[in-house]
Amino acid sequence: MTDPTPLRIGVLGAGPIAQFGHFEACAKASNAELYAICDVAEDLAQRMAVTHAAGRVYTDYDAMLADPDVDGVIIATSDAFHVPAASAALEAGKAVLCEKPLGISVDDVLALEEVVTRTGGYLQVGHMKRFDPGIEAAKTFIDTKMGEVQALKAWYCDSTHRYTNTDAVQPLPVRSANAKKPSADPKADKQSYFMLAHGSHLADLMRHLAGPITAVNARLSERYGAYCWFVEVAFENGTLGHFDLTVAVRMDWHEGFQMYGERGAVLAKTYNPWYYRSSEIDIFDEETATSSRVLGADGHFFRRQVEGFARAARGEATQAATIADGLASVRMMAAIRQSVSESRWVDVATATGSV
Repeated sequence: MTDPTPLRIGVLGAGPIAQFGHFEACAKASNAELYAICDVAEDLAQRMAVTHAAGRVYTDYDAMLADPDVDGVIIATSDAFHVPAASAALEAGKAVLCEKPLGISVDDVLALEEVVTRTGGYLQVGHMKRFDPGIEAAKTFIDTKMGEVQALKAWYCDSTHRYTNTDAVQPLPVRSANAKKPSADPKADKQSYFMLAHGSHLADLMRHLAGPITAVNARLSERYGAYCWFVEVAFENGTLGHFDLTVAVRMDWHEGFQMYGERGAVLAKTYNPWYYRSSEIDIFDEETATSSRVLGADGHFFRRQVEGFARAARGEATQAATIADGLASVRMMAAIRQSVSESRWVDVATATGSV
C-alpha cells in the first residue's frame, strides 16, 4: 500500500522558477508538502518561507539534506548547479526532482547517472510538459490506437512579446543581492543557452511521443538577433522527424506538434506554460473518421508534476522523465551542436561534450 502521508519536500533555490512554479506546486499538491526552503540568500529564503508557509529555512544545503524529515528535494537552481546538487541529494538518500536540463554536458550527466545507479535512488527530470493533460491524451492515443507512426514534426518558437505576456500574469519576482550565481554567465553563449532552456523541451517531447532518437542533422540560422534551428530527426523505429526551435519569432508564442500514423493523427497547439493552459490536442481516429479534443481543465503542470514525483518516489510508475531520459535529451542537444558545427548527421549515442 502506498504511504498516505504527504511527501515532505525541500526546495533548493528560491529564485524565479521556484517562485513562479515550484513553491505553489508543493503547496497545492494533494500528496506532498513544502517542508523546507534552502537558499544561500537568507533574506530571500525567509521571505519565501513566510509567503508559502514552509516550516524550515536553510542557508546550507548539506544541513537540509541532513534533515531526516526531508523526503525529497526539488532542485530549482541555475543549470550549472544541477548535477552536483542532485548527486549530493541522492547520496543523502533523498528522492530528487531536478529542473531541466539535467546538465550542461554529456559527461556531467553520465557522472550523475553513475550516482543514481550506485545509490539506487529516484531521480526525476523536470520535463513538466509530460504532465500536460492534452499531451497525456495524445500519448495515450499514440500508444493504444495510432498504430505504426510515419512522421512527427514539432516546433517551439519563443516570442519577442513573451515577457510582455508573462509580466501581465506573473507576480513580480523577489530578488536578493545575496543570490548565488554561476561563475560564468550562462547567457554569454546564446546557442548553448537557448538550446538548453528551450530545446530541451523539444528533445524530451519528441522522444516521449515517438521513442528513442538515433541521429540528428541540424542547420542553424542566426539573423537580427534571432536563432533558428531546423533539425532532421531519425527515430529508432523508422519514424521521420523534424523540429523547429526559433528564439524568438516576431509573432505570438508558437508551439506544438503534428503526428501522422497508421490509424489516425494528432495535431497539437501548446501555450506559454505560465498561462497554465492545457495543450489543445485534436485527435483524429481513422476508424470512426472523427476528431476529438480533451478539455484538460487542470493545466497546472508544475503541481501535477510534483504529485507525480511524490507517487514515483514511493514506487508508483508514472510518465515522468527519468535519468535515462535526461541523459538522452542532453546527448541529443550535444549532437545538434556538433551537427551544426560539422554540417553532417551525428549519431546521438556517440555525442559528447557540452550543449
